[in-house]
Amino acid sequence: MDVNKTNADDLKQKLLNKSAILGVVGLGYVGLPLAVEKAKAGYKTIGFDVQEDKVKMVNAGKNYIGDVVNEDLEKIVQSGLLSATTDFAQVAKADCVCVCVPTPLDVHQQPDISYVEASAKAIVPYMHKEMLIVLESTTYPGTTEDLLKPILESSGLTCGRDFYLAFSPERVDPGNLIYKTKNTPKVVGGMTPNCTDVAATLYESILEAPIHRVSSPAIAEMEKILENTYRNVNIGLVNELAILCNKMNLSIWEVIDAAKSKPYGFQAFYPGPGLGGHCIPLDPYYLSWKAREYGFHTSMIEASMMVNDRMPEYCVERASKILNRHEKAIKGSRVLVLGVAYKQDIDDYRESPALRVINELEKRGAEVVYYDPFVKEYRDQGKVKKGESHLTAELIESADLVMITTAHTTVDYSFVHQRAKVIFDTKNAMKAMQNRENIELL
Repeated sequence: MDVNKTNADDLKQKLLNKSAILGVVGLGYVGLPLAVEKAKAGYKTIGFDVQEDKVKMVNAGKNYIGDVVNEDLEKIVQSGLLSATTDFAQVAKADCVCVCVPTPLDVHQQPDISYVEASAKAIVPYMHKEMLIVLESTTYPGTTEDLLKPILESSGLTCGRDFYLAFSPERVDPGNLIYKTKNTPKVVGGMTPNCTDVAATLYESILEAPIHRVSSPAIAEMEKILENTYRNVNIGLVNELAILCNKMNLSIWEVIDAAKSKPYGFQAFYPGPGLGGHCIPLDPYYLSWKAREYGFHTSMIEASMMVNDRMPEYCVERASKILNRHEKAIKGSRVLVLGVAYKQDIDDYRESPALRVINELEKRGAEVVYYDPFVKEYRDQGKVKKGESHLTAELIESADLVMITTAHTTVDYSFVHQRAKVIFDTKNAMKAMQNRENIELL
């Protein structure tokens, strides 16, 4: 009998009967929801993180991620199904480990995969036979095979024979009320057919969504980048058209509403002050960087990135012109920014274009205050900026300009509309207002 197949069958059986112990490295926006779902599915789950604060909060049953239900976390921690630790020696107890660590860009806008590399090296001393390791962190095609596999095989174990390795991209959409970790389809690509099979078995036993198997980790890595580059390019297109429509005295919002009346061949994307979040602004840079290795220039993708990267400055230029029309210079003006989260109804401000808008306004001499019901304070460029605790009439009336950069649904825009001198709405949050004398749209 094929020994490889026997090993794979043994691990699959442990997954099917829920006797396998699962590990998650990185307890952030991706890792904690995944760890919770694993524990809710009946697996004993260990979360690993280098941040002691996160570990203590998890072990106390205290949630810090918006997409995790507080009661779920508290219940599974109390039941003993989920625990967290900074001690990577506990990896030795795990049958399957998913790596969900950040993959940011460095100062040169190149991929920083140091967290992935460090996680792999931390796992190596505690690896054992019949173990599955899955990378979920978004990265460039080839990372699993060229970076992870050699590090893991330095343990003396052979991939596909002694242990199983796969890539399965995270598809977390913070704040999405319909699609969560549990019901979002999963793509899985393993180093060998057995690797794919074991990884697919893991996710099939946890999720309620279909599992789509692909032929290699590189296909799964490229698939993830395609998802986010698709959004980046289309948002770049609509942002460029928004700039053109403004010059032509047309409403891009009305143009989009008209276009989406077509039941096929068009998907609506909307303009804004730029791109934010952990994936869409970053992933195209990963692809462009990798493409250079093949002497290929991703011209369309890079053009969209240039448009999107310029939007915060463009919005500040528009804000300056609005103030000028009301006989105010931007220098010395008081600007109230509504929303610093990168998307509505979440507390995540990673890569938020609103932060760049605020920085640019302040560079030009404006006095900037902000209100965000989800983000009471934020850290940017080594400094902490505190928001206003309440959106009062006095706060709104004190501003020479109110600038909407995140369309939180919990904000009373009618209240803002009635009291603001002038509003620059970059998100069409004021679309329901009939009297538009004090509103200017992006």
